[in-house]
Order: sequence, then structure tokens, then C-alpha cells
Amino acid sequence: MRILMLAPQPFLEPRGTPLSVCQRIQALSALGHEVDLVTYHVGKDVQIPGLQIYRIPRTPFIKEVKVGPSWIKPWLDLLLFFVALKLLFSRRYEVIHSHEEAAFIAVLLSSLFGIRHIYDMHSSLPRQLKNFNFGNWTPLVYLFDLLERWVINTCDAVITIGADLEALVREINPHVTLITIENMPVYTNNATADNRDMEQLKQQLALQGLLPIVYTGTFEAYQGLDLLLESACIVVNENPKARFLLVGGKLHQISHWQQVAEQMGIAGQVQFMGTVPMEEASLYLKLAEVLVSPRTGGTSVPLKIYSYLHAGKATVATKLTAHTHVLNQDVAYLVEPTKEALAAGILKLLDDSDLRHRLGQRAQQFAEEKYSLANYLEKLRKVYQFQVGLVDIPESALVIID
Repeated sequence: MRILMLAPQPFLEPRGTPLSVCQRIQALSALGHEVDLVTYHVGKDVQIPGLQIYRIPRTPFIKEVKVGPSWIKPWLDLLLFFVALKLLFSRRYEVIHSHEEAAFIAVLLSSLFGIRHIYDMHSSLPRQLKNFNFGNWTPLVYLFDLLERWVINTCDAVITIGADLEALVREINPHVTLITIENMPVYTNNATADNRDMEQLKQQLALQGLLPIVYTGTFEAYQGLDLLLESACIVVNENPKARFLLVGGKLHQISHWQQVAEQMGIAGQVQFMGTVPMEEASLYLKLAEVLVSPRTGGTSVPLKIYSYLHAGKATVATKLTAHTHVLNQDVAYLVEPTKEALAAGILKLLDDSDLRHRLGQRAQQFAEEKYSLANYLEKLRKVYQFQVGLVDIPESALVIID
């Protein structure tokens, strides 16, 4: 089956939605489908069997696209519409698979060309406008609310990534075909994270005899980097062996937080690793004594949480909906979103190796049972086979994504 996929993001960049899009494509490829992906002009090409990438024309003054809504995206999405339209005139597709606001485009194209439309809902767009401070203009939020309802009421099926979005979709349209497919861990190839590579990285970072606390992800405001550094001041004062490794962020963000760490007097105990290749990021998860997710906003589950669980390491996370949709006290150490509570949670795990081990084991077991690759593929298979009524896909297609 040939699928036209619309992804209004930089593809590929190591951040939430683009990585989730990549996982969908890998899974569709494993299930035997071909995907023509229409996406932005920025991002890194990836090689996936059956994938063809069609980028919008390069726009000289736009060299990056930040996380969340922005005023340049309508222009980029207009270009995306024309690239998709050209493909639809030249090729035959069975499905249009849209992500985020590309669903607005897909509704039109689906109607014009009589093609089924699957909406991959990674977030609620009206909520996203509010979370990124676009919510002070009420007409825009109201417009996006109407558009979101239009999509959910007209598409053939909706894929959500969590229970909060599932509840929202059911509230808007109780009868739409709906399935929730939680994200997979980003770092699936554990062969690259062997003990030799990990020990080499430890030596390179001079971490022998120390206790690494690892954060991975973007450095956007809602991720809680300010909270993490404030708690780090308490932790390193109580336990001098603690070292904080922050993996991710853009250069200007790293520069800002390095200055903050210096002002706090903890520059020697906090290391900023920058954005690293995905296979290298798994090494940081493996060398960690404690993993942290200090998020202070948002309702969608951070993609890193699935990687944290599969890594089999103890995690300290704030008690927010974004975390508690997946995490509980059996598989993570959940704390209030304050610097004192976060620091206390980290110190508790650093001081209690048995608790670290138990939490890590339970987390890994939980992930293997509930968020396995087989479950992921089976749910996606059902969307395309049973719920959308397309051709059967053999069970033998359930192969491992590498």
C-alpha cells in the first residue's frame, strides 16, 4: 500500500513529534507499506525501506523551525499543501496520513481526491497555542478549536498518543474510529550501548567514582531546566559525588543555561552535552545512576519517558499529568514540581542503591509488557486493516524495527 504522509515539522530532528513521525514510518515500513513523506525543507534525511521524502522548496531566510506554533508555519504549510497536491495529481495513494496541523490540509485533499484520511494527533492544537503563549489572542484559539473539531468529525480514523487526547477526541466525536498508540523508546538499538562504549564515555567525561544524573530532551521552557538546576544546587551540596549531565538543546539555549549554572556556582557539577546522535544518547541512559524529567508544563507524555522506562534505570519525575499518564510510584519516583522535592527525590535514590535497582527493574518490566514493539505494530496494523477497512496485513510482517 502506498501512503501519502504529511508532517509539518523538520524531519528528522531529535525532538518529540519528528521522532514520533519517524517511528510511525519505521512501523509502516515493517508492515510492508510504502510512504511518500511531505515535510519541511529543514531536517536530516533518513534511510527507511519504502520511504521517499519530498521537501518543500528551500526558504533562504528560514534555517530552523522552533518547537511549537510560530508565525512562519502558515507559509511553510502552504508550500507543503502544494507539494502534496502535485504528488496527488501524479500518483495513486490509498491513504493520507497527517500529523498535527497538516490535518487541515489533509481534510481538503481527502475530499478532493476521495482518499481515506488518518489523523495522527500528537497534541491538541488549541491547547498548544495556549501552552506556547499564543492563547492571548482568543480568535486564533477559537479558530483552531473549530478546525480541530472539523478534522475529528470528518477523518476516517484518529491515532492519539495518550489518554488525555483520547478523552478529548471521544468528547468531540464519540463515534470516530480511534486508537491510542503510545510512543516507543527512541533508542531501540542496544547493541551500540555496550559496556565498553559506556566505560569509554565515563572516562572521557571523568565520571569514575561519581554519580551521574542524566536528563535528555529539548531545552524548551516547559521542560523545567530552571527547576532542575535549582534542585542541583541542593543535591551537589548534600552529595559531592553527584554530577548532572544534560543531553540536548540548541547552542543558544546551552549558552544561556551554562551562564545560569555559573551564576548558581554549580558549573563544575553540571555538564552540557549538546545534541548527540540517537545511538550515542542511549549510552547516557545506560551510564546514569538516576534519570530525571523535571517538566513543569504540558499534558502530553514526553517521548523520553518511554526511553527512560526501557533503559531500566530509576527515574525521578514531577507529578504532572504528562508523567502520570504513564508513570506511577511502582516504576518511578514521583515528586512535586518544586526544587526541594526534586532534590529530595534525587538524593533519596542516590543514597539507596537497592531502591534504584528495584525501580529500574520494575520500569523495564513494565515497559516490555505495556509498550513493546509488538504491541505498537499490532495497534498500527489494526488502524490500517480492521478500523479503516483496508487490505489484510500478514502476521509475519511483525518484525523488529532496528
